[in-house]
Amino acid sequence: MKKYLVTGSTGFIGKRLLSLLNTIECDIRLLAKSKVNNYETVICNLEKEKISKHALESVDTVFHLAGYAHDIQDSKKVENLYRVINVDATVNLAKLAVESGVKRFVFISSVKAGGGLGYEKCINESDQNEPEGVYGQSKRKAELKLLSIGSKSAMHVSIIRPSLVYGPGVKGNLQLMLSGIKKGWFPPLPDTSNRRSMIHVDDLVQAIMLVSEDKRADGEIFIATDGISYSSRDIYNTMCGVIGKSIPKWTVPKAFFGIISLTSPFMKYKINKLLKDEYYSSAKLESLGFEAKKSLKDMNESDF
Repeated sequence: MKKYLVTGSTGFIGKRLLSLLNTIECDIRLLAKSKVNNYETVICNLEKEKISKHALESVDTVFHLAGYAHDIQDSKKVENLYRVINVDATVNLAKLAVESGVKRFVFISSVKAGGGLGYEKCINESDQNEPEGVYGQSKRKAELKLLSIGSKSAMHVSIIRPSLVYGPGVKGNLQLMLSGIKKGWFPPLPDTSNRRSMIHVDDLVQAIMLVSEDKRADGEIFIATDGISYSSRDIYNTMCGVIGKSIPKWTVPKAFFGIISLTSPFMKYKINKLLKDEYYSSAKLESLGFEAKKSLKDMNESDF
């Protein structure tokens, strides 16, 4: 029976991965800051402590989801945390995995590792630009080091770059947007026909399992999306429908957001995140047989 080691199991994606693993016959071990009820847990604070080799004993596959991902523009203030958690801890875990005879290592990275905003086409894994911010840079550094470790060992290493993830328990900008629409302070967005990629968390965990098992995924990076192009206005309209709110017949003019973006670099960053393209191709992942089962239109209020 296979034994899986999961890091980041208490996070949004990690919880859904555990739910999937609980449906199959396997042993599960967690690497976490504190004991997780009903699971074998090796206690480790990746920011401050070394990973015990015991964590990798008898493990077949590592799913490494843990990371530092606060969405702040001035992330250089915590640059050391990005390096220690996203790069150093990832590399140390992979090296211990090789020493322990782990067969497969799956790293959950980010589309930000491939570059930031500014592309005017559908981005694939070959489109490598300067990573977006310290977070994206740290994920890219970890990717490169992992691929090097995998190439020099017998361990199967695969990397997934999720696009914007939605689903039950989602936090961050999507949850903030839904809350703002509910309370009436989030304005109707203009239809800029921008293109954004997303993926439901349950489809993402299926993709994680797929790349862990398919030999063709060894040494490869895969972008994960649901294959649909959403505009920011599409997302706004869908959220109105989710909470049973009528879609306003008016919109805030695009020029207004342009003016707001001139007030500070921070506001420009936020407006760009809201209205620019972030459009990715998951064709490479689909070539392994991946097919997204859910889309944003299938969601209900409990999914946010």
